[in-house]
Amino acid sequence: MKKYPGIWLFTLLAGLCLLSLPAQAQPVAGRDYKLIEPAQPTDDPGRIEVIEFFSYACPHCNDLNPLIQKWVKDLPRDVFFKRVPVNYNPFYELMAKLFYTLDTTGDMARLDAELFAAIHEKGLRLVSEKNISEWAVSQGVDARRFSEAWNSFSVSSKMKRADQIARGHRIQGVPAIVVDGRYQVTSASLLDLPQTTDQVIALRRAERSAAPAAPK
Repeated sequence: MKKYPGIWLFTLLAGLCLLSLPAQAQPVAGRDYKLIEPAQPTDDPGRIEVIEFFSYACPHCNDLNPLIQKWVKDLPRDVFFKRVPVNYNPFYELMAKLFYTLDTTGDMARLDAELFAAIHEKGLRLVSEKNISEWAVSQGVDARRFSEAWNSFSVSSKMKRADQIARGHRIQGVPAIVVDGRYQVTSASLLDLPQTTDQVIALRRAERSAAPAAPK
C-alpha cells in the first residue's frame, strides 16, 4: 500500500490541536480572574457560590443584567448564585435598600428588569423614599407592606451584611462576579463575562475535586 507522509503529518497535527483545546479554555490568572486574599466564607460550603455585586444605579449592571438572568437559568446544581447590592454612595444605598425591601415583599423577581428600565430607560429619579415608594406602588406593590419592609430591622441588617460582604471581597466597582469567595472574574468584555465565569467555576470545581477529603 502506498504511504502518504503528508496525510499522516496532517492527522498528527490535527490531533495535537484537539488536545490543546482544553488548555486554551482554562482561565488565566491576571487576565480572567484575580485572587481574593484572604478567601471569604460562603453561605453553602457544599456548593460553589457565585456572587454578583451590582447596583440598579449602575449603567453597566443594567447592560449585564439580561445576560446574567439568562445565564443563571442554566447553572448546574452544584452552583449557588446570589446577588449583593453595593452601597458606594447615597443613591446606591437607596437602591440597595430597595432591593432588600422588594425581596422582603416578594416582588423582587417580578420588578427586577422593570427597576433597571425605570432608571436607565425612562430616566425616573428614584432618589428619595417618597418617590421610590410611589414607583413601587405604581408597579402593584402593597403600600403598607412596602413601608413596613423599608423600615424593618431585617432590611437594615441585610444592608449592613451586604456592605460587610463587599468589603471582605474587596470589591472596588460593579458589576463584579466572585466565584466561591476566592476568585473575582475579570473578563475584558461584559458579553464574555458569563462564559469566563463558567471557566472560573470549572477551575474551582476541579480544585474541590482534587482537595483531600476532610477527616471524619
